[in-house]
Amino acid sequence: MSELVRTIEKNDIPKLAELMKLTFGEDIWIDIRRLGGMTNHSYRITRTDGLQYLVRIPGEGTEEMINRADERKSTELACRLGIDAPLLYFDDTGRKVMEFIRDPQPNSADTMKKPEILRQAAAIFKKLHTCGVDTGVRFEVFEMADLYERIIRDGGVAFYDDYEAVKQAVMDIKAEVDRNGAAPRVPCHNDSLVDNWVIDGTGRLYLIDWEYSGMNEAMWDLSCLSIEAEYTPENDTQLLEAYYGRTPTVDERKRFVAAKTYVDYLWTLWGLTRVPFDGQFMQDYADARYERLKQNVEAYRKLG
Repeated sequence: MSELVRTIEKNDIPKLAELMKLTFGEDIWIDIRRLGGMTNHSYRITRTDGLQYLVRIPGEGTEEMINRADERKSTELACRLGIDAPLLYFDDTGRKVMEFIRDPQPNSADTMKKPEILRQAAAIFKKLHTCGVDTGVRFEVFEMADLYERIIRDGGVAFYDDYEAVKQAVMDIKAEVDRNGAAPRVPCHNDSLVDNWVIDGTGRLYLIDWEYSGMNEAMWDLSCLSIEAEYTPENDTQLLEAYYGRTPTVDERKRFVAAKTYVDYLWTLWGLTRVPFDGQFMQDYADARYERLKQNVEAYRKLG
């Protein structure tokens, strides 16, 4: 095993060695680098043949909220569709090994606004949403919210003073939207933040990390990208037009904005569940989500 162990948690070394041996029959590498991520420990490992792999060790506490068998189903689907890199190993605890996307380029919210990247993102969503596969993995936003509420209470984390009123506003929006017919459930990524998009050296876009994927309404994915990449109204229009291949209807626009409220509602609660593990960083994350949630509630009301 190489001595090149830069920016790596020492306790992870034997875990990484075990994963490499399970995948390749040996644990020899020439370089290893820690990658970003909010909860998991992910590494880029270069083997002696020069090929690179992404190796992930699940983060502490994630087993309470993530069904790894379900994640595997969605990851395998994404790989079959060619919207993520090939998968080599995935076990019941969520440890995984994948091919590392070659020559990853710097990415940011501004990059995700570029027309050619925005169009690729819309095409990836469309390919996923229309593949016709039912993964059998449920992503029930409001059931998950109830679970997160229980975890928050058990963890002794405080709710916001106006939380019940804001929660009711979200429920009212959902009730209004659903009166026009509940959206069909399709395979969704459900966590399309900027860090989960990777651009390779040829300019090709990939969507990675399927921990929260499952059958959901399509607008969730588009709204999540809009929020995370800080899209302008013009960017939102471009995204919807690229996705539909036409001008979206009023109902489609309303569902898009409604989904923004659902996105920030759920991830606010998720952030609060992580406070006991990650401290002030996650409290700040949840606070920012919560403020934007209230702004999106107002934006929906203005649509009339």
